[in-house]
Amino acid sequence: MIDSILAGFALIAQWPTPLYLVAGVLIGIWLGAVPGLGGVTGLVLVLPFTFSMEPAPAFALMLGMFAPITTADTLSSVLLGTPGTAGSQATVLDGYPLAKKGQAERALGAAYTVSAFGGVFGALMLLLFLPIAMPLIMLLGTPDFFLLALLGLLMVGSVSGPSLAKGMGAAAIGLLMSQVGFPVSSPAPRYWFGEISLMDGLPLVPVVLGLFGVAEMLRLSLRDSSISAVPREQAEGGRLIDGIRDAFHHRWLAFRCAMLGTYLGMLPGIGNAVADWIAYGHAVQSAKDKSQFGKGDIRGVIAPESTNNAVIGAALIPTLTLGIPGTGAMAILLGAMLIHGLTPGRMMLTEHLDLTISMIWTIVIANVLAAGLLMIWGRQFARAAFISGHYIVPAVLMFLFMGAWLFAADLSSWYLLLAFGVLGWLMGEAGWPRPPLVLGFVLGKIMEQSAILALQSYALADFMTRPQTLILIACVVLFLGYSAWSALRTAKALGDNPAQEGAVRNAWLSVGFGLAMLAIFGWALSEALDWTLFARTMPMIITISGIAIFLFTITTDFRRGLRAAQGPLIEAPMKTVVFFGLLLAMVLGAWWVGQMVAMTAFVLIYLLVVGRVRPLWGVALYSLGVFCVLYGLYAEVLNVRFLRAHLW
Repeated sequence: MIDSILAGFALIAQWPTPLYLVAGVLIGIWLGAVPGLGGVTGLVLVLPFTFSMEPAPAFALMLGMFAPITTADTLSSVLLGTPGTAGSQATVLDGYPLAKKGQAERALGAAYTVSAFGGVFGALMLLLFLPIAMPLIMLLGTPDFFLLALLGLLMVGSVSGPSLAKGMGAAAIGLLMSQVGFPVSSPAPRYWFGEISLMDGLPLVPVVLGLFGVAEMLRLSLRDSSISAVPREQAEGGRLIDGIRDAFHHRWLAFRCAMLGTYLGMLPGIGNAVADWIAYGHAVQSAKDKSQFGKGDIRGVIAPESTNNAVIGAALIPTLTLGIPGTGAMAILLGAMLIHGLTPGRMMLTEHLDLTISMIWTIVIANVLAAGLLMIWGRQFARAAFISGHYIVPAVLMFLFMGAWLFAADLSSWYLLLAFGVLGWLMGEAGWPRPPLVLGFVLGKIMEQSAILALQSYALADFMTRPQTLILIACVVLFLGYSAWSALRTAKALGDNPAQEGAVRNAWLSVGFGLAMLAIFGWALSEALDWTLFARTMPMIITISGIAIFLFTITTDFRRGLRAAQGPLIEAPMKTVVFFGLLLAMVLGAWWVGQMVAMTAFVLIYLLVVGRVRPLWGVALYSLGVFCVLYGLYAEVLNVRFLRAHLW
């Protein structure tokens, strides 16, 4: 084995492979920092360049680019409150509040330290698990994947804020959203409203970018200040070195979460979009003092960041050993292997063992190099927390909308992004937490597919004779009780701080939101009654449960509204209308004048009207820069197909 490890390192050290590895890391840092791009876009971008390469430099470029993305995506999660990728959603909960306290450097320092550790840990686990990975994964069947997804959903209490009931209601909304499109067991799509783009389901990228990105940019715009609520000179305990110390202080949390990420990464279909939520839930539930979670607790950054980097190395285990890509990125990597004449399975562990180990070396080096570079550049990036928000909002919105367009080059992706931006803002104003919605949305399809396949493939007696299934059932039952108890303790500790995710700002607005959801779930239930058995089972479970939850929350909020005086229904209604009106005008105008012109015009009008930015030549230069990025980066480099203007 030592000879294979040395042979794998020799492949990486052979020129020009190091050059491709460094180039991949730099590209990965950029892709992770820009919201909406991510690993799939990066792999698609670099894959054509690898066709004429030897396998070692080709995979050094691809994995060198892919590995650091979950390190660099922390930048937008911490500084902007917008997940750079789906794997950094949970980091927003405490990373962004730390930035608002002026401690962005501290959050980044801790995140980069544990990200490097998690990435190296996951790669080493890949090395250790290669001989035993195949029989271990083969033990798990479809019932086990359903139970694992259910375990993940039980984490909802940890991200529900002060109200467990509203967290469950938000999760029910996410689960219902996951039912849009074709089910596993029926040729007829569900809840698709005759829109072809919805036949394959709601896309994750516009949903996440809208719920968090657009909504947070509105809040930043309304504050009329910088991201940080305190001046730079008054920020205490927010240095980069403080974050590194935090990472070492909470080293056992980082270790446990890296182990968790390794385990979840091995399971096809889970991915870091789920793993980071589970890690965050573990951090909350294992903490003695839960009062600061959601307000800027550094443990809320350390847990998901050490997990999502560990997932990457572990995700290669089913891809290399079984040819089962657990994520879209792994599917592209699997295609690259086949293009280069490599067959996953026994061949990768025998004839091409040196190449397999060179991939492990690539992940280790890429994670360490990316963390080091981001540490060096972290102070410069963190200064963005002290810049006026009006300079940040237009540029971030451009990347958000282009991120949605990269995912699906159709105006429907922009309409969805805008719609979920409104939903994310409304949930924040009404006191409904957003993270449980995303958790339910991500896990809904996994749960339904696993449940239906299990029911079709196994008899009831089979479940009782599978030791691994019985162990997981016991874990679900035990964890259900513990999760409810822990969530109630967490909600009591958090109280009703107005800065907390899910804190009620106006009980009557929360009542109105609950009534709207009650009507939607009632309609969804009536629609499901006419479908086939397997097609309607999951939607009926979700809608009936959701109706019960919403009735409870409506009653609770109604009593609360009667007991105490309430603040304003919504914050700055006119400014909010102007903000969303400008975005809607941009989306509608894109069809007439083209996206580049519409987005540049939006930036210009926003800076002049909303931000009241001066001088005029600075506004003109900013708008010109946006146009150059759209044309030079997206049109020329990424070859994005923009919408054709219909006005001329």
